[in-house]
Amino acid sequence: MIIKKICLTCILLYAFCGINLNAQINKDFYNGRVKPRLRVIIDNDFGGDPDGLFQLAHALLSASVEIRGIIGSHLNANDGFDRSKTQADNAAQKAAELLKVMDLTGKIPVIAGSNSAMVNDSIPVKSDAVNLIIREALRSDTKLPLFVLCGAGLTEIASALLSRPEIADKITLVWIGGPEYADLALPPPENSDIEYNLNIDINAVKVIFNKSSIKLWQVPRNVYRQAILPYAQLLVKIKPYGKVGKYLTTQIENMMERLSKYGLNIGETYILGDSPLVLLTALQSSFQPDPSSSTYVIKTAPRINDHGQYQSNPTGRSIRVYTVLDTQLMFNDFFAKLELSFGK
Repeated sequence: MIIKKICLTCILLYAFCGINLNAQINKDFYNGRVKPRLRVIIDNDFGGDPDGLFQLAHALLSASVEIRGIIGSHLNANDGFDRSKTQADNAAQKAAELLKVMDLTGKIPVIAGSNSAMVNDSIPVKSDAVNLIIREALRSDTKLPLFVLCGAGLTEIASALLSRPEIADKITLVWIGGPEYADLALPPPENSDIEYNLNIDINAVKVIFNKSSIKLWQVPRNVYRQAILPYAQLLVKIKPYGKVGKYLTTQIENMMERLSKYGLNIGETYILGDSPLVLLTALQSSFQPDPSSSTYVIKTAPRINDHGQYQSNPTGRSIRVYTVLDTQLMFNDFFAKLELSFGK
């Protein structure tokens, strides 16, 4: 694929030069006072639900994170968003489209992951995206901690861990996915049998929960559903701000119209469920850095069975499971950065 060749060139260039993605956008905020505190690799199904594009735009406007790569990942094989055999390629192209809208083409590598899920929980997929994660985790020339931010399936990070298990202690994985824990929340009405992101690649989730020791921050369904944006705010706080605001708004409006044709009325809100990936990384507290305004519990990681369900695992490692998100901080920060960067 042409996009993969281009992106590999970008990786080599990006690896040897420090790029301030936002230097040309707004010199009042992006003035050098806010410096990167952590590295991130963003992995998402940008060709599916448009919430991933909002998360990506927000991350690109956040000066405290150094984005080392963007991975376009696949959906479930029968997903209504994209039924093609090139879902990851399409996702990478969609991410590249947003970078173009933001005048950031060539500033950061965009790579397509695997177009299909893992065949089992023992055999990793092979892709340039997997290699990117491994290479970044093994770097010894930086002290910035590495976070892999996954807003969809876990194919690439699971494959990276199977390929090089020693990278597990070098990464914090933040994952938007998984159903409710019975002791913490009830599922939504008419919920699906299996949570959406988990169903993208059950074998990959089994690797992360059942076999790996990677540090995991999980944002399950009942929590990512807290990230609700009213349509009125979309029109007032996002749409007016340049071609980026217009582009993002159009993605939601196109989705609303598409769903309406199938008789689905989603009302006047949209869940931007991937945006917590920015909240939990770029917007950590100043001293003793941590997502201090959001709430979590420490749980023993359950086992994931073949049906994508939790099973008790008394010997599981401890993981962080978020219960409440500071959506006010998250959305207000995004609105302010859009206005600073693209306001008149």
